[in-house]
Amino acid sequence: MSGILRVERWSGAAIKAVLPKLAKLRIAVFREFPYLYEGDTAYEEQYLKTYMNIADSVMALVKDGERVVGASSGLPLSAEPPNVIEPFTTHGYDPHRIFYYGESVLLPEYRGRGLGKRFFIEREAHVRGLSRFEIACFCAVERPPDHPLRPGNYRPPNGLWNQHGFVRHPELNTTFSWRDVGESTESAKPMVFWLKTLTSKAM
Repeated sequence: MSGILRVERWSGAAIKAVLPKLAKLRIAVFREFPYLYEGDTAYEEQYLKTYMNIADSVMALVKDGERVVGASSGLPLSAEPPNVIEPFTTHGYDPHRIFYYGESVLLPEYRGRGLGKRFFIEREAHVRGLSRFEIACFCAVERPPDHPLRPGNYRPPNGLWNQHGFVRHPELNTTFSWRDVGESTESAKPMVFWLKTLTSKAM
């Protein structure tokens, strides 16, 4: 760890240059609770190409020297698959006015430095610069409080999300499927959306 960190904001085709690094980073971080994701490098690189192919996407990267140690993604909701869009259309939202925040990942040794807050700031600055989105959203997995792999010191990041203006909307929900650590097959996970209206001043 050099101690000198840089936060860079990348978009569209430029993301191609860091796809392998992002794939490895996501696999490493998402093995932790609450995602417990048993990742696959080839799948991750294919998934990340979505961001590369969307001009209005954003990827906020944290670099320690040339090493990518954190990343936070986003793209227009209309570019997401049906299981992400349909909860919104069902409840009368226009998906073309919503920007979807994907995932934020940061290696454990770099946490506690305010980078989670920085991820929200960088993505919102990008969205506001596009000048056509009214809402930012993301979805989070919901695990039961008594999950056997829940660490005793685990603290959900709800406070950070509230601090940046996001409100949980339980009526907006979907499922994502992936293979948990230790599982042999994929299983559906409940996901709930959090929303922020962007007509207010940036946070």
